[in-house]
Amino acid sequence: MKALTAKATRGLNIGSKVLASDNSGARIVKIVSIKGGKSTKGRQNFAKISDWVKVSVREGKPDMKGQVFDAVIIRVKKPYRRLTGERVCFEDNAVALLKDEKGNPKGTQIKGPVAREVQERWSQVAKIAQYVL
Repeated sequence: MKALTAKATRGLNIGSKVLASDNSGARIVKIVSIKGGKSTKGRQNFAKISDWVKVSVREGKPDMKGQVFDAVIIRVKKPYRRLTGERVCFEDNAVALLKDEKGNPKGTQIKGPVAREVQERWSQVAKIAQYVL
């Protein structure tokens, strides 16, 4: 994965319930694991902005409930610092579901803003966003 141009903080734990912000059919999802995450031995992993995670659908279309998908974290409540010195935080935690491992999104549009750090790593996801912040 490409490195971030921000000092991202520990935003979300495994088991966190977050909003699915795209129109794929899921509404609320639960983070099951973090793909490609690094952590100290014995410490539970954590997810930050633009990380690749596995999520389980908790609320949404009945045929999607309980299914596991790949997703990208597009917004986090926890403030993080950009290299310009500004601190960025959003009003909710949100993900966008992916349909394959290449980074193609499952939905066709994303409601709400997407962080600029997501655009650097996942350009396909940022293309369907309303706006990039």
